[in-house]
Amino acid sequence: VQLQASGGGLVQPGGSLRLSCAASGSTFSRSAMGWFRQAPGKERESVAAISRGGGSTYYADSVKGRFTISRDNAKNTVYLQMDSLKPEDTAVYYCAAKPSILTAFYYRVSDFDYWGQGTQVTVSS
Repeated sequence: VQLQASGGGLVQPGGSLRLSCAASGSTFSRSAMGWFRQAPGKERESVAAISRGGGSTYYADSVKGRFTISRDNAKNTVYLQMDSLKPEDTAVYYCAAKPSILTAFYYRVSDFDYWGQGTQVTVSS
């Protein structure tokens, strides 16, 4: 599985961005997908995750009510809509995939097997 994240950039506090992650290969619809971020000097952390069919989602407490994860299995793409952005959201954002035949829900960094290259999000006035 190859993942290509895009959509990052510079935005003012309170603004919005939409990240996209396009996946190659035939396993996308059988993969849990997640968004993660890593700020300078900090560990990579989970932001949001979505189950294979999209019926279950996870959000970190810090982004609940502001970020929305979604997926389009026909387009092999997962999205992260980020609204009401704050300076503390500044980080490199990564998408990741967890192919699985199990119905377990995955959201931890250590759960995921394939990673994209990351896209920088900077929230600053």
